[in-house]
Amino acid sequence: VIARSLAINETPLDYTSGMAISGSQGSCVPLPPGSGSAGTYTATCNTGTRIDQSVGQCKVPLVAKVSQQPQYHYLCSPLGSFNLSGEPDCEEFSGALCRVTGHRDGPCLQWGWSGGRKWCTEPGDPLTELTCDEQVAGQTPYRIATATTVTTTPDEIQCTGLAGKSDCTLDAEICTDTDPQTRVIDGVSVTRPCWEWQRSYTCIAREAATDCSDIESQGTCRFVREECLTDETPCETWERIYECPLPGNDSSTQFVCDGDVYCIDGSCETIERTANDEFKDAVTALHAMDEARGQFDPETLTLFRGTRNSCSSKVFGVLNCCKGKGFPLIPGISLLVALGCNREEVLLHERDAQGLCAYVGTYCSDKFLGVCLTKKKVYCCFESKLSRILQEQGRRQLPKPWDKPKEEQCEGFTLDEFARLDLSQMDFSEVYAEFTEAARLPDELETSILIQQKIEDYYARSGQ
Repeated sequence: VIARSLAINETPLDYTSGMAISGSQGSCVPLPPGSGSAGTYTATCNTGTRIDQSVGQCKVPLVAKVSQQPQYHYLCSPLGSFNLSGEPDCEEFSGALCRVTGHRDGPCLQWGWSGGRKWCTEPGDPLTELTCDEQVAGQTPYRIATATTVTTTPDEIQCTGLAGKSDCTLDAEICTDTDPQTRVIDGVSVTRPCWEWQRSYTCIAREAATDCSDIESQGTCRFVREECLTDETPCETWERIYECPLPGNDSSTQFVCDGDVYCIDGSCETIERTANDEFKDAVTALHAMDEARGQFDPETLTLFRGTRNSCSSKVFGVLNCCKGKGFPLIPGISLLVALGCNREEVLLHERDAQGLCAYVGTYCSDKFLGVCLTKKKVYCCFESKLSRILQEQGRRQLPKPWDKPKEEQCEGFTLDEFARLDLSQMDFSEVYAEFTEAARLPDELETSILIQQKIEDYYARSGQ
């Protein structure tokens, strides 16, 4: 019909010379919204126990004290029952605060002369010199002297609070005051390598937490399941998984018009039109077969193989390198770059936002005391949105579920598996709009009205 109409449009006089042209337009009925949809995306949130880590610091100064103390000096014999020196046995000083400070010979037992000089020919038994901080009861010191004593003690009073908490652990102790090493305390020079330290403690606190309020308040997301992020029993951290609709694009209303009447020289014809609802299914099937041919891997004999991608995010934290679907493409890229996310995570956001990635699952990549701190989301990304839909829905048909997130390698379908798939049972509504947008056909009614107007204009100019 369109071809014939275009031919008439080129040379209208050949067809309508001498004929009267008239007609009437029938009624147009708006079509219901198409079955195509913008699709869905997987949204996740966390609930369970959160560990808040804080760092505490305190200073430990070295306190030096100078004191004048009497020192009591004694002599004793180490020979026990063979002691003939007249000095007390050294055992009698065992319980006192004494220390050995020297040794000497006992009183000479026999003297001799040689060259006019007197010398000891038979020394007495050896004696031990003791210096005691306190006077020993029952003993007489042979000398009492005064000694200057320097004591240095770390003052830990500032660290008492942190050190006394069971949930705080000492991480490091560094010297913060080394110059000068020698200092004058009460007129006495005291030398120490360090005069003050700084201690750093890490303290942890457990509390119940959730970040699901934003998703739940939307009212459009469907709760799917809840999974434990760790292997701990009981589980400390859970991930809640939701399926949310992507925002749709506004499209103009389409019509099917019926009952248009066109008359040429009194001969009239009513044009009947019906909507074609099989076009999208045919195009989808043809496109699926074309992609199967293009994505066949001769080495593994598989179809629609994907690539593994992952992104990380802090549990109950601000740093989140997993955006993807549900987050605008360009702002999402800018945000990921600002957060310091790596190139793979930025690329994953871009591909997921385009509908090329299937969510596999999440696993905990960093935990502390059984609580997950950082998690990784794993995706399988494909060459086209249709490939991703075939993988997601095909795996449910076979069944061939995804492997564990840590182990999934995004393998394709074997030829036998692909042959068992029933494409007619799959929902391709997410890609229907893309096919119809790519295959725009001329509007029949618009073309016919244009032809009729040109014919009327032709006769108006020629005065017929």
